[in-house]
Amino acid sequence: MLEPAGVLPQQAERLDASPVCGADEVVVDVSRLNLDAASYRQLRERHGVGGVRRAVLDIVAARGKMQNPVTGSGGMLLGTVREVGPRSPSGLRVGDRIASLVSLTLTPLRITDGLAGWDGRDEQVPCEGTAVLFGRSIAAVLPRDLPEGLALSVLDVCGAPALTDRVVRRRSAASVLVLGGGGKSGSLSLAAARRAGASRLVALVPTDREAAAVRASGLADEVVVADARDPLAVAAAVGERVEVTVVCVDVAGCEHGAVLATADGGVVVFFSMATSFAAAALGAEGLAADVEMLIGNGYVPGHAEFALGLLRGEPAVRALFEDRQTQRA
Repeated sequence: MLEPAGVLPQQAERLDASPVCGADEVVVDVSRLNLDAASYRQLRERHGVGGVRRAVLDIVAARGKMQNPVTGSGGMLLGTVREVGPRSPSGLRVGDRIASLVSLTLTPLRITDGLAGWDGRDEQVPCEGTAVLFGRSIAAVLPRDLPEGLALSVLDVCGAPALTDRVVRRRSAASVLVLGGGGKSGSLSLAAARRAGASRLVALVPTDREAAAVRASGLADEVVVADARDPLAVAAAVGERVEVTVVCVDVAGCEHGAVLATADGGVVVFFSMATSFAAAALGAEGLAADVEMLIGNGYVPGHAEFALGLLRGEPAVRALFEDRQTQRA
């Protein structure tokens, strides 16, 4: 850390992004960034497609990492291992193609090509540069049976389905609502909830087009259309309240709808980096809602393998992911 002293990398204002490998560290030659959905949306809405490249470059240059100053979030990276320190516990080897499974908000990052290959229209950012993974940073070696872009999309959100699986399994035959069920983390969470034995599976999406895609996939028992930022609309669309609500949207203001849709004694799991945890806590208090609220921290043991297994084993999930990539192309 360059500043301030005494804090962990995620909290630091600025990191030293020099590609120097410490004894327990790994240096990576970066080939692609995957900005998290909330951060990319905010940057694109603020700066437009034409300005988002400059905005990302300015953030990385100023902070030595990719940490959106508005959302506080970053994303992840794909690259090739350049150097492994002699005491690194990572198990990685020089030449491994990897995806980081820790946030760019705590990863020293240097961009050397000016993002010349990125048009700003997609959260996947081709680039050249370097990154440093710390001793406790985790990463996954990319599977050889999947295209890199597809694998990166899955690994970017792999914490969501793994935690959904854990929560649903703890509640036998639970009813489950996924806000943002047509997105990356949402579709994987639907598949995870189904495998975990959900008795009723509801996907809430913002548009009729997205609803048609999710209905065709068969991932949910019910697909409803509503603005997740409108609490009364969410409650009306869902009807009978559910035992578990999983929030996978990339816009702010969805906390109260999630609380209203969840039955007393139920659980709300927040995966979106656009979530205001103050709004969630105070909103639940104001509604006298007896719900447990969990922060999806992006890490569950075995989460990468679990998510990739869902992609391989659920053709409907893979189809939704590939359709998203086709639309971006």
